[in-house]
Amino acid sequence: MLFGGCASVTDVAGVATQQDLLDLRAELARVQQIAQRTKAEADAAVAQMDKRQRERTADEEKQLQATSQRLEGLIASLTSLQARVDELNARTEGLSRQLRGATAVPPPLPPTPTARPTAPAPTPPPAEAAPTPSSRPSTNALQPQDIYQAAYIDFSKGSYPLAVAGFREFLRRYPDHQLAGAAQYWIGEAHFSLARSFTNAGQTDKATEALEQAVQEFRKVQANYARSDKAATALYKEALALLDLKQPAVAQARLQYLVDNFPQAEEAPLARERLAALKPGQ
Repeated sequence: MLFGGCASVTDVAGVATQQDLLDLRAELARVQQIAQRTKAEADAAVAQMDKRQRERTADEEKQLQATSQRLEGLIASLTSLQARVDELNARTEGLSRQLRGATAVPPPLPPTPTARPTAPAPTPPPAEAAPTPSSRPSTNALQPQDIYQAAYIDFSKGSYPLAVAGFREFLRRYPDHQLAGAAQYWIGEAHFSLARSFTNAGQTDKATEALEQAVQEFRKVQANYARSDKAATALYKEALALLDLKQPAVAQARLQYLVDNFPQAEEAPLARERLAALKPGQ
């Protein structure tokens, strides 16, 4: 019902009235309130997930999946609400101009909307980039960088399952984004970090499982994003995970591949050192 909107008086009589403008502004205020409440719910969901991660309960993974799904729904709802706010702002602006320029003659064609004087989004689109409100991107909508940054913050806080969920959501929505390779790398890095945590806690089986998952995720960087800035780093970290899994021969092959194909990478000297240390034992 919220997104059904209301018919403008210009659709009926062809001339905007002050009441139409007031109605639109009232609707805009309602939508903004709903958007604020939805954002508050999303923030609460994020805080709840972080708390559950710290508690590390036995059913953590099941609860995390359910909360992640709820967060995804809230994000989608918030994005739609923000787009609606943007549309209502554009319509309000258009009606305001019509009221200011109304005369006895038939109304003129609707003026081309310009960018509203509101606070820009984190990465605003170029000004005057689109001719109509329907085709103009929402300045308040979530940007790809927002989802990526949220996942990276979770990673930096040690909330690795949350980080994995966030980066996977980023890749689902934006598989061809310039940050996609980095997102895939951080998924592998999160599993690698989890393996270290399990090892420190004496949970050998879980550590092995996390290492095997890390190897798979690191390989996806090379397979799907070979030109990514993280390609060489993913190869090196994959080799380290393989060494922890007691697979030195495979690790040596990956290190050699890194040295041969990325000789200028920062990881190349480290790879050569590892190779030199491995050869005597072969």
